[in-house]
Amino acid sequence: MSKIAFLFPGQGSQYAGMGKALAEEFPAARSVFEQADEALGFPLSRLCFEGPEEDLKLTANTQPSLLTVSVAAWEVLKQHGLTPDYVAGHSLGEYSALVASGALRFADAVRLVRKRGQYMQEAVPAGAGAMAALLKLPESKLEEVLREASQGEVVSTANFNSPGQVVIAGHAGAVRRAMDLAKAAGAKRAVPLPVSAPFHCALMKPAQERLRADLDATPFSDLAIPLVNNWQAREVRTGGEAREGLYQQAPNPVRWTESMRLLASSGVCRAVEVGAGAVLSGLMKQIDGSVAAAKFGEPGDLDNVLKLLRPAAPVQ
Repeated sequence: MSKIAFLFPGQGSQYAGMGKALAEEFPAARSVFEQADEALGFPLSRLCFEGPEEDLKLTANTQPSLLTVSVAAWEVLKQHGLTPDYVAGHSLGEYSALVASGALRFADAVRLVRKRGQYMQEAVPAGAGAMAALLKLPESKLEEVLREASQGEVVSTANFNSPGQVVIAGHAGAVRRAMDLAKAAGAKRAVPLPVSAPFHCALMKPAQERLRADLDATPFSDLAIPLVNNWQAREVRTGGEAREGLYQQAPNPVRWTESMRLLASSGVCRAVEVGAGAVLSGLMKQIDGSVAAAKFGEPGDLDNVLKLLRPAAPVQ
């Protein structure tokens, strides 16, 4: 029988109004938002439901907001008897995936990602770092582009998102040089990303070190559902491995393409993106079109998810 993966989105999927309809329609989702407000000591739910966008885009707010929407959506799916064989999450989404797997309690996770966002924001002065997406750059040219662009500064691959999309991060000047070099080397486009810090590069080392104490102080259980992690793109089943993966992912690239290929090779034929947006569903089509994907972030998505995960029996 084909296996199912639940995928949890990361930063960039947020929008004002996310989660509101879920909370209005499903008590299980509403309860998650109430728990987040209590754990953080301020109305995160209002920020998700109403914005403003400017506040929602602040990393320290974005991360707990996206986690809360994903976990609220997960609780709804669980109430409908839908559980996966594997979980994975893109960057921040790995925390959501670990809540779904049973490795992390939600209240602990939402406090962790609030601090993670603060540490990442504070690791690099505003304007000093940048990120950009490189589209359709020939794979053989990537390392050469990064090497030439560095000129003594940091610039490296942050996300291997799909065969045709990599994201780079580092010092702003080095990222700009890499964008120009990538276009000259054959990239279809080089797009600056509207982020407040350069994630998943060496400039995040200070954030990583600050996060260590918080991770060590947080209880992690062994996973009831195996996770494919960002750091190594491998299957993780113990709480210790999960904790180390979250520590290591901060300055290291998200190996999403490898992770999705591992899921496909493990028998996953259906995937559901759980939370805001549809970024990961789109990437899955680029990585492996044989994996059917749907998203669940709004009540209206539920029928499509049920059709995907509970296909009608053939007429006899």
